Amino acid sequence: MAFELPQLPYDKAALEPHIDARTMEIHHGKHHAGYVKKLNAALAGHGKFLDMPVEDLLREVESVPESIRQTVINNGGGHANHSLFWEIMSPDGGGKPGGDLLQAIEKKWGSFDAFQEEFSEKAGSIFGSGWAFLVVDESGSLSCKRHSFQNNPYMFGSTPVMGLDVWEHAYYLNYQNRRADYIEAWWNVVNWSQVSENFSLATG
Repeated sequence: MAFELPQLPYDKAALEPHIDARTMEIHHGKHHAGYVKKLNAALAGHGKFLDMPVEDLLREVESVPESIRQTVINNGGGHANHSLFWEIMSPDGGGKPGGDLLQAIEKKWGSFDAFQEEFSEKAGSIFGSGWAFLVVDESGSLSCKRHSFQNNPYMFGSTPVMGLDVWEHAYYLNYQNRRADYIEAWWNVVNWSQVSENFSLATG
């Protein structure tokens, strides 16, 4: 077994004008593909880990041999983070969630707007490259987290239900250094149906 690059669930131009086709082409076909290739190479000869879902691999990353552990964190995290990222966007996205997820957000933050403001602040304040996540912790509570590089919440005992890539390769062709503009535009493509499903699975 080996890890595989997932197909995009929409055409690479489908998220325009918020995320342009050329960025999607490079981001998915070069960056994400590169993480998958390097992850498989690092785990060659370690069949136990190649047979794991990437989520379990990251949960148990401390059991990976130290000589390859950081490579697995970098590339396994990159694979898991991007696999989530593609799924939680849609050309029909935007707005806000409903149902149990909205109730949980309003219970935690008081309002959807307050949650959105905190999440955007987390994403905007990452120094250098990283991700902002909406996560469910072991008690079932929601929180916003930021992680540097390709670190993933599974490594810290939480389950990510939504993630925003703020590496420059995610936005630089279209937005250059205007990360805040990218973050604001990204809310227009969030696939709340998928985020809600992720939340249900994480709390079920």
